[in-house]
Parts: sequence; structure tokens; C-alpha cells
Amino acid sequence: MPHVRPVPRIGARCYELRIPDATVTWRLIFRLDDDAIVILDVFGKKTRRLPEQLIAGCRDRLRRYDAIDREL
Repeated sequence: MPHVRPVPRIGARCYELRIPDATVTWRLIFRLDDDAIVILDVFGKKTRRLPEQLIAGCRDRLRRYDAIDREL
């Protein structure tokens, strides 16, 4: 059964969806906006902790997304 938990270290309204598979747990990091679901990363992982490099990458993607969104 999938499991969703908030990930405030990445940003407001950010979540991690965990989907167990036979050999790995798939993780999808996303943010819920009023008009969109912003997918930040999808990866397979066997450990519980999110690496700092992944968190930094997701934060960077959000900054770039928000900057483009403001330009439109």
C-alpha cells in the first residue's frame, strides 16, 4: 500500500509518496499547488533517509519552477 508523508525540509506543501515493490521502494517527491502537482524527483531507494543532495536538488527545482511561474 502506498504511503504519503510531508517533507517540510524541502518546502511547504511538499510530500513523499512511497510505493513498495518486490526489491525496492519507489519514492516520488512532489509539491501540491492550487493549480498543479509539481513532480520534483522519482527514484528507487532501499534506505529510509533522504540524502541531503536529493533535498538540495528538489529545493533548486522548486526555485526554478517558481521563477518561471512568476514570469508567465
